[in-house]
Amino acid sequence: VANEGGKHWTVNEVRALIRIWSDKNIQQQLEGTVRNKRIFEQVAARLQKFGIDRDWKQCRTKYKNLKHEYKSAKSAQDSGITSKSMKFFNELDAILGHTTMERASKSDNDESERPPEWTEAKSEKDSIG
Repeated sequence: VANEGGKHWTVNEVRALIRIWSDKNIQQQLEGTVRNKRIFEQVAARLQKFGIDRDWKQCRTKYKNLKHEYKSAKSAQDSGITSKSMKFFNELDAILGHTTMERASKSDNDESERPPEWTEAKSEKDSIG
């Protein structure tokens, strides 16, 4: 399916997008906001450095599509369906696997209400990966 902007994303373009997306800084920004045009403008600018000419809308659309595809592949996998698979599953699992797990295990408590040792343990875990 051609996306808005006309041309399909090549494997290398998707890999570059995922590489940028895997940047902790970009992930934190994406997790914290819905209005993310500025973030995707940064992503598009970084793709430009790889010689990939995509605008922020194309980047956001591809990001949303990959995320959606990942989530449906992941839930199929979780329910034992192995035939549903996707090309960049492992790369996306490295980025999204931990965030969906963390979200599921997070309670409604605010971060600041937790004992300090929890927060420290969490940040140590994050820096290993």
